[in-house]
Amino acid sequence: MAQLIDGKKISQEIKDELKETVASLQSKGIEGALAVIQVGNDPASSVYVRNKKKACEYIGIRSESYELPEETTEDELLALIETLNEDPKVNGILCQLPVPEHMDEQKIIRTIAPSKDVDGFHTQNVGALVVGQQGFVSCTPAGVIQLLKRSGIEISGKHCVVVGRSNIVGKPMALLMLQENATVTICHSRTADLKSVCKQADILIVAVGKPKMITAEYVKEGATVIDVGIHRQEDGKLCGDVDFDQVEPVAGAITPVPGGVGPMTIAMLMNNCVEAMTR
Repeated sequence: MAQLIDGKKISQEIKDELKETVASLQSKGIEGALAVIQVGNDPASSVYVRNKKKACEYIGIRSESYELPEETTEDELLALIETLNEDPKVNGILCQLPVPEHMDEQKIIRTIAPSKDVDGFHTQNVGALVVGQQGFVSCTPAGVIQLLKRSGIEISGKHCVVVGRSNIVGKPMALLMLQENATVTICHSRTADLKSVCKQADILIVAVGKPKMITAEYVKEGATVIDVGIHRQEDGKLCGDVDFDQVEPVAGAITPVPGGVGPMTIAMLMNNCVEAMTR
């Protein structure tokens, strides 16, 4: 039986620690606020936004909500971001992605002040991660690092294979594992003989966006398997990029979906918000 890596439990520990930090900062007169912008009413985005507000409430920081109609122009959105950039009461700004098709996602990310970019998507924060300087780190990869560390899984000296090269998960994930002294291989849709590369991994991190793609034959006996994917199946149940039932008997440790990486993303967003208060 593989060790089940419990993201719900670990994210709760992190939020409880942050709650204490926030109370301590507030006792010194330091307040925090996260501005959350949502354009349109995509149902999945609405759920994420609600969860972010709930997390803010739990750790004790204010959340300001800006729910804009689908037909909002890009200029109107950018003007709102600029206003929030200038507002000293707002420490963090988050624009829920995806935005409607008539908007340029990269332009929106670039407009958010790097010092308030708690999602860690601004090129300045990504660049800081590359050269090992202080900046905000993308929340999902940062959450994976915490899952591994708090589950007692050794990273240093291990071979880590990251499947997926997105700017939000794959690339920052590889950089964070390098910082922790892992030997890192990044795989993607053009990787030759993906199975044999994955099978070399001591730690296999999958963020590929295809339901149950990774089966037992991709996994080395006793490897740690981190599943970043989340999909709703036809029967309404959630699954990840890893076929859990097949892989769990082979793995040494594994994250479930749901309840693995998902809760950690919001915990690390809260961590970034608290860091923004202390800077």
